[in-house]
Amino acid sequence: MTAPKIHQTSIRRHLSILALATSLATPAFAQQDPAIETAETASNDDIIVSARRRDESLLEVPIAVSVFSGAALEAQGAPDITALQRQTPNLTLQVARGSNSTLIAFIRGVGQQDPLWGFEPGVGLYVDDVYVARPQGAVLDIFEIERVEILRGPQGTLYGRNTIGGAIKYVTKRLGNEFRGSAKATYGSYNQIDLSGTVAVPIGANFAVGAAVLWSQRDGYGKNLNTGVDQYDKDVLAGRLSAEFDNGDVFIRLAGDRTEDNSNPRHGTRLVGNLGLPDFEPTKSVYDTRAGIGDDNKVVTQGASLTAEFGLNDMLTLKSITAYREGRTDTLIDFDNTPGPVLDIPAYYEDDQWTQEVQLLIEADRFQGVIGGYYLDGRAEGAFDTVIGNAGLTTYTGGRVDTKSIAFFGDVSFDVTDKLKVSAGLRWTKDDKTATVLRQDFLGIGSPEFGNPNAIFFRTRTDYTNSRSFEKFTPRISLSYQPTDDLNLYASWGKGFKSGGFDMRGDAIFIPSTVNGYEPETIDSYEIGMKGAFLDRTLFLNIAGFYSDYKDQQVTVQAVQPPPNVGVASVVDNAGQATIYGLEIEMRAVPHRNLQLTAMFGYTNAKYDEFLTFIAGGSTPIDVADQRVFQNTPEFVANASLTWSTDLAGGRLSLTPAVALRSAQSMFEIPNALLDQSATVLVDASANWVSADDRFTLGVHGRNLTDERYRVGGYNFPGALLGNSVIGYYGPPRTVAVTAGIRF
Repeated sequence: MTAPKIHQTSIRRHLSILALATSLATPAFAQQDPAIETAETASNDDIIVSARRRDESLLEVPIAVSVFSGAALEAQGAPDITALQRQTPNLTLQVARGSNSTLIAFIRGVGQQDPLWGFEPGVGLYVDDVYVARPQGAVLDIFEIERVEILRGPQGTLYGRNTIGGAIKYVTKRLGNEFRGSAKATYGSYNQIDLSGTVAVPIGANFAVGAAVLWSQRDGYGKNLNTGVDQYDKDVLAGRLSAEFDNGDVFIRLAGDRTEDNSNPRHGTRLVGNLGLPDFEPTKSVYDTRAGIGDDNKVVTQGASLTAEFGLNDMLTLKSITAYREGRTDTLIDFDNTPGPVLDIPAYYEDDQWTQEVQLLIEADRFQGVIGGYYLDGRAEGAFDTVIGNAGLTTYTGGRVDTKSIAFFGDVSFDVTDKLKVSAGLRWTKDDKTATVLRQDFLGIGSPEFGNPNAIFFRTRTDYTNSRSFEKFTPRISLSYQPTDDLNLYASWGKGFKSGGFDMRGDAIFIPSTVNGYEPETIDSYEIGMKGAFLDRTLFLNIAGFYSDYKDQQVTVQAVQPPPNVGVASVVDNAGQATIYGLEIEMRAVPHRNLQLTAMFGYTNAKYDEFLTFIAGGSTPIDVADQRVFQNTPEFVANASLTWSTDLAGGRLSLTPAVALRSAQSMFEIPNALLDQSATVLVDASANWVSADDRFTLGVHGRNLTDERYRVGGYNFPGALLGNSVIGYYGPPRTVAVTAGIRF
């Protein structure tokens, strides 16, 4: 059986659409509110970021940063932060395969596809400066946010380990000292219903309390043809509470949040036949499945934070960020997508973390910077069964990893002259990790831990507890030159690293060395760039070129074990050495108060110089660099949009068509014609009306208007024993939604 064809109209037609849009538009590095006022309101000086842990103008920051306001994302109908993939150079941001709320993030070819507990991410996620250590529950919805910043390239000095690819900062709104509130309702395709509301209530002159809530539900894009329930549905309830004190010299915020996701599990769609096994018939829709493992799925994440800022004097500010977060995921993954337990994975993940950060912010005439310390005490654990029904065998895997991390850092800038600035930073990090891994074989369908008390213990494959420490210095230096107030030229070098660890799936029978763990990976990145405003501030242009030397890359490989060791084994090893270079262009043009044109372009050339791996259980590693590619890293990405605005009915109407291109990309390091996604073009459009007093909003948002079918993930377990389980997961189809909002 051949794989279902991707539903694409002529790629040439799509490319011509993109070429036309690009010829009309010049791209955006920071989205503005949908109602364009004047060219002056689009000034870079109005775009404030905290990429260097202090508020600065975007133009002055010698880092490649993309910034998106919450208002602009809402005006586009962005459902969650994965929408940023279409507008940011060299960014992959997707919902993980088999999941509804686990985040997969790559920047410039560096990231993390494996969301297993204990395996560190390569792109750091921060919510109001609080580091979110695990990707589960990290697909954040867009509501009540000030902005999202995407920092590209290693951020090892100010953000530490596990920002080797970059960092994503989700910044919520402060309450302020005036009463305000809002409510918004959305109805769309597949019975999408989103209801959200916010309120901020001042109590006295310097104190305020606030709340925000979101309820989001949607029928599925497809069906489980075996059980009848929806596939690719959504059922999320999220809320935040906060209290703030602000008297100008002291700011204190106490905040808590909780998100509960009761969406059904995503089981994927079979791409090939099952080598003669029963219970297989191709589905008509790529969103349908015939999975038989069940439909129970729940993800709960919650946390609390205390942020305090004290103005010591005109030059010094002391800042403290204390936070606790925890999460629990109960899920089911049906790899074979048939009613029988051919290759089924019931699983749970659980984590918690305490973090404490202290910063001293310095702001003098010619000297600015931040110095500080950071501490993390985290636990991540989980367990799952690998049920191989054709062999009547189940492998149970469970364990946990405890991490204690401490770091000290500093990053300072000095104005050598009014035009020349030098910045330098250094961070020292030490991680102490203790891991426990248990892997056992049982005869029967399911282990005792997952509901089969009659399973017969067969053997232990892995059983160990081990500890390791990882220590690293990550420096950064940059030089920026501003010949005019509207132009910044910069060059930088920085180092990043992702912490080492232990393979939670490690199979000591198959690979005895798994008990020793794996080493950190590191990157040296060089960047030159330009940020500028031209033509009387009607054209804004950012350009960045980068070159990275990537060493000891951690790669996860799922391997099918031949008899007599029947099963599926994971290998996490420091396999790769690579060279990555590329180009990023972001532009915005505002030729008239009624017109804004935006576009971006990203190019990434990522090649392995060395890729060592063990072939067929051999004892000598073999270099297969010429047979491996970077996953989730298209060579080219581009986006273009045009916003036309006019006064209408006592308000402002804005129309915005947009088109985004991603060239072909591989799902794994080994190319696979069945799974890999060819070039994709997605067309969106939005219409927004905002009343003159900014109180009422109406919007219509269409996404993926050409109804493309494109894969965003997959699994590859071929062979008769495993049911020839090659399955794919797909991005959303065409959707249209109508929104109405009120502010009071």
